[in-house]
Amino acid sequence: MTRSADRHVLQFCHGYDGPFLDCARQYASLFAGAGYKVTTVFLTGVADPAVAAGCASDEVLFMEFSSKAIRGLKLGAIRELRKIAASRNFSFCIAHRFKPIYIALLGTRLPVIGVHHAFGDYQRRSRKLFASIFRKRLSLLGVSDAVRDDMRRCLPAWPAARIQTLYNRIDVEAMQALQVPAEVARDALGLSPDAWVVGNVGRLHPDKDQATLLKGFALALPHLPAQSRLAILGTGRLEKNLKALARELGIAEQVLFLGQVPDARRYFRAFDAFALSSDHEPFGMVLLEAMAAGVPLLATACGGAREVVEGVGILFPYGDAEHLSQGLRHLSAMDRQQHQQCAEMMLERLQQRFSDQAVRDTFWQLPHVTELTARA
Repeated sequence: MTRSADRHVLQFCHGYDGPFLDCARQYASLFAGAGYKVTTVFLTGVADPAVAAGCASDEVLFMEFSSKAIRGLKLGAIRELRKIAASRNFSFCIAHRFKPIYIALLGTRLPVIGVHHAFGDYQRRSRKLFASIFRKRLSLLGVSDAVRDDMRRCLPAWPAARIQTLYNRIDVEAMQALQVPAEVARDALGLSPDAWVVGNVGRLHPDKDQATLLKGFALALPHLPAQSRLAILGTGRLEKNLKALARELGIAEQVLFLGQVPDARRYFRAFDAFALSSDHEPFGMVLLEAMAAGVPLLATACGGAREVVEGVGILFPYGDAEHLSQGLRHLSAMDRQQHQQCAEMMLERLQQRFSDQAVRDTFWQLPHVTELTARA
């Protein structure tokens, strides 16, 4: 694909907290070697050189708006983005989440590819109307087929070709290089080298449903290896409730609440199994990180998690502690050869579907992308 070097893509992000810095990197990397320069703009968050360095972009700008300043009509942000758009020869804009999409459409005349990372973004009547008004300039991407299908249900008049899937992804080799060996990871997390460890990483929030995970672990525990432990990495408003539930279930000594662990993906090799019990997870980046570490997976059979895990891991019905328990027992019975075969299958799935290269190839074949680049 040959493009002149003066073509620019505007990437507009709400912020860089949580997984969204890597989302910025993922989308900027789509244009590597494609003849486009990428300018990434963050709506919120203070200017940070480390964030700028992690974006894989040619240029990174920080608007530094507060959450309060972007409520209502967002006129200040619209004016600021209009100035940025006028200063470069942008071909189109990629905007993540609804507020940046709204600002990009009102603040520029660019075609906008809106990326959605959650369910329900177009359930509100006002958002449906807004999307319909700008339909000629707006096309939509969901991070999973589940998110895509949710948008298609909410916007039934839209052509299906304008609402597509582009999976979240990782740089597989870079991720594996980042992940430390099992013994180092266990030492860092304070885990015994002799324990059989089930890992879970995420906010302690109803959406993540760690309550079912605790119940399933309690049911499985009598059948698991000696010194089995459940390690939960993350914080949130349910921490006290979940600790109380662990005591009630009689597993408080076997469940380790490790709190917020900076760059937790580095330590996934500490786990013998990884369990995600979320309610309709839009995608689940932690699943890719566990796959890169070669850790067998157990996840709910709903949302985007099914698309990641099906065929290479174990799925169980949402909220079903008994089936979760059975999955843990199955994973604990795997021998070394089965574990190796599982790791190889997961790595193959990553390379074929969820790697930077695989998704880059998919992106350039999307109907609305080929249309935009043909105009540029």
